[in-house]
Order: sequence, then C-alpha cells, then structure tokens
Amino acid sequence: MAEGERQPPPDSSEETPPATQNFIIPKKEIHTVPDMGKWKRSQAYADYIGFILTLNEGVKGKKLTFEYRVSEAIEKLVALLNTLDRWIDETPPVDQPSRFGNKAYRTWYAKLDEEAENLVATVVPPQLAAAVPEVAVYLKESVGNSTRIDYGTGHEAAFAAFLCCLCKIGVLRVDDQMAIVFKVFNRYLEVMRKLQKTYRMEPAGSQGVWGLDDFQFLPFIWGSSQLIDHPYLEPRHFVDEKAVNENHKDYMFLECILFITEMKTGPFAEHSNQLWNISAVPSWSKVNQGLIRMYKAECLEKFPVIQHFKFGSLLPIHPVTSG
Repeated sequence: MAEGERQPPPDSSEETPPATQNFIIPKKEIHTVPDMGKWKRSQAYADYIGFILTLNEGVKGKKLTFEYRVSEAIEKLVALLNTLDRWIDETPPVDQPSRFGNKAYRTWYAKLDEEAENLVATVVPPQLAAAVPEVAVYLKESVGNSTRIDYGTGHEAAFAAFLCCLCKIGVLRVDDQMAIVFKVFNRYLEVMRKLQKTYRMEPAGSQGVWGLDDFQFLPFIWGSSQLIDHPYLEPRHFVDEKAVNENHKDYMFLECILFITEMKTGPFAEHSNQLWNISAVPSWSKVNQGLIRMYKAECLEKFPVIQHFKFGSLLPIHPVTSG
C-alpha cells in the first residue's frame, strides 16, 4: 500500500462516519416543555455533554500557553474565525437612537449566513463535502440572533455542537483536544466579545446578577479545570484585581473575569453575585464540579435555551443507542 493510502489509525476510525451516512439539515425538535424529556434521553444530549466533559478532562491543570499539537484542521478553524473577525472591522456600527442592539450586526450576520457553507468547506476535506450543509447550521447558530441582536449560552452551545460534529466526522481527532479549547474556542470567545462590544448585543435570557455571566458559561467550566491543583491560585484569588491582571493570559477563567470587570461598573459582589459566591469555594475541583452541575441545570435543562437547539444526523434526537 502506498504511503499516502495508509488506513487511519484505529483510534480515529471510530470517529469517521460510514461513507453511506445520510447527512441532513438540522432542525428544532423541542417545541414544548414536555419535549425536554426527549432531549435529556437523546443521543445528542449524551454526545454533547460527553464532549464537554472530555475537553474538561483534557485541559485539567494546563495553562493556555502550554505546548500542544496544532493540526491543519485547527489552523483552518482559526482562519475561519479570523475571517469573522475581519468582517466585524469591515462592518462598523451605524448611528442609531437606541444604545443597544446596533443594526449593523444584521449586515455582519447576513454575510455569515451567505458564506457559512463556503467557510465550513475550507475546514472539511472534499470526501466529506456532503456533511458541510449540516455542520454549517451550527456555525450560523453560534454567533447570536440577528432578529433580537442578542447572544447567550444557547449560541455558545451551538459552537460547541459545531466542534462536536467536526469530531464526529473525523475532521478533529482525539489528540486535538487541547487545541480545540485553547486555540479554537479561545479565538471564538475573542470574536464573540468583539461582537458583543461592537454591536452592543443584548444578553439572551439573562438572569441579571443571578446568572453566572451575561454571555458565556463553558469557559468558566474549562477555565476552572485548568486551575485544578494550581500551586498558589485559589478560587478566592479571582476577585483580586492583581491576581487577574498577572495571570489572565494563562487561564480562561481569569480572562472571563477581566472581560466582566471591563464591561461592568460597581462592586463585583453586586454585578456578579454568583461568581462572588463561587470565590468562597475552597478548591478549584469543587468549583469545576459545581459549575458542571449548574451548567446542566441552568442551560441544558432550561426550555428557553434548548428550544432553539437543532438536531440532525450527527447530533440526533433519537434516544441513546447502546453499543
């Protein structure tokens, strides 16, 4: 067998779908509150939470600056996100009476809507071209809502679902785990923060001071995992400005805290009460476990968030199949 025709290693073969897989355009399946049972029993839920927890384990105790493998697929995903970033620069906010929800966001979004499949095709190899329309839906869902000009954890979940789908079709592999969080997801966060700031996006379904954060959740989970067994940074340190300024480039959690303090005024305990409470937890592993429980309860088990989630052949609504 010629060098170029070598079979993929066994660990990646299970990630590669059969050639006969019928890809479909994902659609909403959770229409009423009683439908939530279908979601919790679904293959999509099991695969999604499994993906989140695998990455949580993969980044445990690692700094953002840690050396890790960067595959071609990871580089292509970063290039895709760089394109989205460039489009923000090319679409300045417009003058309008209302302070929030700048309508220029709709122009930016229309461009993504039009180009999403072409962008995804740059990441997916030609033999998997049939998967592009299905996977691209999750990318389009991951940047906010163009009608309401808002962004929230449901949009963030769509980006995680987008990455999960790329794993399922074998574009991303097991050894890409650290780069998925540190390089791709971190770049995604930077672009989302720029969108939120530039177009003054509203938080989707915000719980105000009682929510963890107006916009994100996953970087707090993965970011707390990074800090497990840290020699000197404890949860109480993330409300200390000096500790955050000195360490935010290494830790996703502290980067999130820095962004909150840039965007909000007043005492931290008032504008981010949940986080303030978390700073009293004694260890990062306890913080991490608590945040995973909270994510399930506050995001994945909330109808207003999950009613927007879309299901296809890669993240199916059918109940978990064993084996």
